Amino acid sequence: MRLPVLLLVSVTAMQAQMIQVTEHTLSNGMKILIHEDHDVPNVALYLFFKVGSRNERPGVTGISHFFEHMMFNGARKYGPKQFDIQMEKAGGRNNAYTSRDVTVYTDWFPRSALELMFDMEADRIRDLSFDPKIVESERGVVSSERRASVDNNPFGALSEQLNATAYIAHPYQWPVIGWASDIEAWTMEDLKAHYRMGYAPNNCVVVVSGDVTPADVLPLAKKYFEPIPRQEPPPPVRTVEPPQMGERRVEVRRPANLPLLMVSYHAGAAKDPDFPVYQVIETLLTGGRSSRLHQRLVEKEQLVLNAGGGIRPSLDPGQFLFTFQVRSGKQPAGVEKALYEELERLSRDPVPAEELQKARNQILADFYRQLKTIAGKANLLGSYEVFWRAWSQINEAPARIEKVTAADVQRVAARLFSPRNRTVGTLMPEQRAEVKK
Repeated sequence: MRLPVLLLVSVTAMQAQMIQVTEHTLSNGMKILIHEDHDVPNVALYLFFKVGSRNERPGVTGISHFFEHMMFNGARKYGPKQFDIQMEKAGGRNNAYTSRDVTVYTDWFPRSALELMFDMEADRIRDLSFDPKIVESERGVVSSERRASVDNNPFGALSEQLNATAYIAHPYQWPVIGWASDIEAWTMEDLKAHYRMGYAPNNCVVVVSGDVTPADVLPLAKKYFEPIPRQEPPPPVRTVEPPQMGERRVEVRRPANLPLLMVSYHAGAAKDPDFPVYQVIETLLTGGRSSRLHQRLVEKEQLVLNAGGGIRPSLDPGQFLFTFQVRSGKQPAGVEKALYEELERLSRDPVPAEELQKARNQILADFYRQLKTIAGKANLLGSYEVFWRAWSQINEAPARIEKVTAADVQRVAARLFSPRNRTVGTLMPEQRAEVKK
């Protein structure tokens, strides 16, 4: 059910200081953020390592993602698979994800397992095992994952080619999972150097959210994390993607059921003052069944099966990306034409007040939904600390969304969606070659 405008605005005012955090930096440079939520006797422990595919180089692409696998394969105290085994025994569960900018490990567990989790996390940060047999086994797992998500996946194949075309200088050009030849070629020296650099305690933000107090957490952090020696963190990424000087296009031909279309525009990083405007534009265009692109391309003209897109927070200037699965019998060129007409309309005509407020409401409703759980709060706190350089920016986020005006949308859309700033990727299906018996 859509929230009434006045109701959500009043919620925004009441929750202006919705998050309170105790912040502490250990002597080795590791930052600890503690948020108390005593509603249930559970804890979310999130570790944000500020290392991702942007910190790689040709020849070792995909190595950050590889450690997402390796970190579950044993260290000095807790051997292979023991991290998962001990956590499940304690009633917890975990996950991890790697992006262009960060590698994040997520633990959820009962309060009673708090010390165990600090002990196990410290073990794998400090003394990860590099058993050659496990390295080769996980190398095979990652190669298989790449085949499934890229080589045998039309969406993944087109996305990879689009990014390699949209970026000509910056490390965002290569895939997070890595190029196949690099996955096969990482050496033990490459792995150990990347681990020492990326998993330095001074390159990590630890977020503890849930049924804890600083008195519970800080002694454990000092006992288990503080003895881990500081290391040289990843060197700064100095390369700045040069302004695009004209439209770029890439076409992929491979077996697929339907054509795909992706259109990418260079956009700002999370710290860009216009990032809230990007979020509003995303919601206006692709935010649900009532969004402009869904209504026109999916419902009215029936050109595509789905219309997605938007922008993700990034440390360096990123992308505003649109993705479409074209209907059978339709052509990507027709979808492009309709898309560009909608983008031009957004920069030409002021968004009606009711539609603009609805978009703000959608963004804020999603934001507050994340704040309802300890896991959601842990992820937001770490994300704001890394991408916006301060967790406290969470408390300013609703006001920034509410300040976005129709004039802001027109101004940013006119600059962002310039034809010279776009890269277009299309995937056209081909028939699979028949294997002769």
